[in-house]
Amino acid sequence: MLTYTWRRPRPMAWTNAAWLAGYSGGSRLPVDVRESDEAYEITAAVPGRQAEDVEIQVLEDVVTLRLRPLAEETPEPDYLVKEIGEREGERSFRLPLAVDAAKAEAVVENGLLHLRLPKAETVRPKTITVTGK
Repeated sequence: MLTYTWRRPRPMAWTNAAWLAGYSGGSRLPVDVRESDEAYEITAAVPGRQAEDVEIQVLEDVVTLRLRPLAEETPEPDYLVKEIGEREGERSFRLPLAVDAAKAEAVVENGLLHLRLPKAETVRPKTITVTGK
C-alpha cells in the first residue's frame, strides 16, 4: 500500500477548519504513481520549476520530493486567488517495496517531474527454469 505525507509550514493550522477538512488551497503537490514489475514511476506537477528547484531523497522505501521556493514576486492587486508557484513544500511516499536509488532517473520537462525508481533486485520477480530428469 502506498502512503504519503505533505508538509508545509502552517502557522496556527489547527485553527483553520478548511485545512482540517482536507482542503489545501491548491498547495498540494499533485502526483501520479504507477508500478510495473521493474520500477515505480512518479509524475509530479511542478509548474514554473526548473530541475534545480526540485530535490529528491530516497531512504529505503521512502521517497521525498522537496520544492524550493521561487523568487518572491509581488502579487498584483487584481488577483482574486493566487495558488500557482511560489510556495515551498515537501511530500513523502512510502512505497510497498524497496527501490534501487542508485539507478533512479529524474527529469523536469514542461512543468512535470518524471521520476523512475527501479525496484531493488531482491524484490523483483524471478523466473526459475524447471528441468526434467
